[in-house]
Amino acid sequence: MNTHHPIAIIGAGLGGLTAARVLHVNGIEAVVFELEASAAARTQGGMLDIHEENGQKALHAAGLHDGFRKIIHEGGQEMRLVGPDGTVHVSEKDDGTGGRPEVDRGDLRDLLLDSLPDGAVRWGSKVTGTRALGDGRHEVTFADGSDITTDLLIGADGAWSRVRPLLSDARPAYSGISFVETDLRDAATRHPRSAALVGGGFFIALGDQCGFLAHRETDGSLHVYAALTVDEHWLDGIDFTDHAAAKNAVLRHFQDWHEDLRALVADADTMTPRRIHALPVGHSWERTPGVTLLGDAAHLMSPFAGEGANLAMLDGAELGQAIAAHPGDTEAALLTYEEALFPRSEASAAASAANLDAMFGERGLEEMAAFFTAGPAAG
Repeated sequence: MNTHHPIAIIGAGLGGLTAARVLHVNGIEAVVFELEASAAARTQGGMLDIHEENGQKALHAAGLHDGFRKIIHEGGQEMRLVGPDGTVHVSEKDDGTGGRPEVDRGDLRDLLLDSLPDGAVRWGSKVTGTRALGDGRHEVTFADGSDITTDLLIGADGAWSRVRPLLSDARPAYSGISFVETDLRDAATRHPRSAALVGGGFFIALGDQCGFLAHRETDGSLHVYAALTVDEHWLDGIDFTDHAAAKNAVLRHFQDWHEDLRALVADADTMTPRRIHALPVGHSWERTPGVTLLGDAAHLMSPFAGEGANLAMLDGAELGQAIAAHPGDTEAALLTYEEALFPRSEASAAASAANLDAMFGERGLEEMAAFFTAGPAAG
């Protein structure tokens, strides 16, 4: 026997939690189903810059902007761009006036989780299937054999969404870039040269169609992404349980780079491979009763516009507000939401794809130096 929920959100990422929170402050109950076993099941990744025009707008709608201000990483808007030889091409300090303050992703997720009523998130709920039942109702089945029905199904379940096939045949495609993610813990003490190189905020090194992107974390570690222009299957040939061999494989792409830059991999305490995928720019779908998407499920893009988390949160907020503004008329709410969603996400996805091409093209360093000196720093 299944359970019925008027609104079911699949995925407890930033977008799904923002949707649940905005619905909650408007007196509307929603249940979030998340495959992870608990809020502490894994670390949540690195730093995020939360933009005034979207991420912070969502936090205002959620009534959480004051709490957000308390978790900002002071100095995190500092930005530095260097070349393969370590020469600094752009350096910008954080004077506290920027519109994109940095926060730890885990702290932001905790802020959202703590704002929801007990039981709003159902942990350990791995979706195995979804199907339409007619009249806008849907059934969701889970790995433990249980199922639910819902009047409104919201897919906030990321790149490989189980909800998306109800709306679209699109699947993420490999972008041509792979990351090897590393951490250098207790950087000021254990890795002082790397700490001095990266600085207090966001750091980029570009050249030879590859590069490093790094942040100084609030716990004092350095979180680094070695970005490589490689074949989609290149990572499959590396044993990442053998750190020495994996480091050597990555560092072959940085053979002539300054030793302080190579140390961001050579001295790493962790190594995690990640392929970067994206949905087609302009991904959309026909209005389908009782179901919609937000965040990466709707518009997965590469991270090179810095918009993914911000858009997911704005999606969640605007969806919650649309539902609240159209009581009893889910279809009007979804139409209102998607009419704004599609052009907004298309513009950001196009910018992300263009930035990828610029950063990892033959003149990536020069193009990004011109970009940063022409306008405000991103990070």
